[in-house]
Amino acid sequence: VQLQASGGGLVQPGGSLRLSCAASGKIFSIGHMGWYRQAPEKQRELVARVTSGGTTNYADSVKGRFTISRDNAKNTVTLQMNSLKPEDTAVYYCNGYIGVYFNLYDTYWGQGTLVTVSS
Repeated sequence: VQLQASGGGLVQPGGSLRLSCAASGKIFSIGHMGWYRQAPEKQRELVARVTSGGTTNYADSVKGRFTISRDNAKNTVTLQMNSLKPEDTAVYYCNGYIGVYFNLYDTYWGQGTLVTVSS
């Protein structure tokens, strides 16, 4: 199983970016999917998560600005980031709780994608 993230880059404060992540490989089922981020010298933190049923939760710092969504048919998860702030600068990682067989689930991580918010 692989998770491939894309969409990072440099954006000015107040701008928008869209991150996408696609899961591929031998996939039986996918539970929750989410995005984490890690800023320099800080611990990795949860940004947003979406369950297989579509229930979402967000870090307080991004509520109202970021929107997570998923396409279960395509095994993808997307993070729309609006009104970006310099403090959103970090490496963003997607993850998924993925089953490769009935009752054989594990957490998988994509490679990070750098988001830099700067003027």
